[in-house]
Amino acid sequence: MDKFKNKYRIPSARLQSWDYGSNGAYFITICTHNREHLFGDVVDGKMQLNELGKIAEKYWMEIPNHFPFIQLGNFVVMPNHTHGILIINKSPVETPNLGVSTDTNRDTDTGGTAGTGGRNPKWKPKTIGVIINQYKRIVTIKARKIHADFRWQSRFHDHIIRNAGSFERIQNYIEQNPLKWGKDKFYG
Repeated sequence: MDKFKNKYRIPSARLQSWDYGSNGAYFITICTHNREHLFGDVVDGKMQLNELGKIAEKYWMEIPNHFPFIQLGNFVVMPNHTHGILIINKSPVETPNLGVSTDTNRDTDTGGTAGTGGRNPKWKPKTIGVIINQYKRIVTIKARKIHADFRWQSRFHDHIIRNAGSFERIQNYIEQNPLKWGKDKFYG
């Protein structure tokens, strides 16, 4: 196992042959640290967001304001995680990302890399990793004003959505997530 800053690192779960800046739909799951219930409660099959949950929702909805090539699919904030679909829809004239590593599995709690303006120099611009890093970063900044110990789990889960049938199943899964909370793997 490789070391980073003299600590063991789990190898990236990203598909190494995939460009995470390419057009497509991506199902994203982001958990709170230790899956702590921080965003509210599910009551009668509906998510009741608290102040932190509203922050998580607000900044997800603002992603297209900062990344205009992004369209949003369904999204839900659950007590200890979020699920959402990000659709990258870049125009053909945009400059491709060339020759830079796609390691997007970095811990975002620190706010970035020293000396690079908060941007990891290995990250390709306009990729899922950069978008999620910025989302987690702004939510962390705002949430810590309310809950000083707020943290995300350092990584996130992504799934490349490859066809219309899969897209619809995931859209429905996200929409139905609060109704099925008691059976969810993140419950508890």
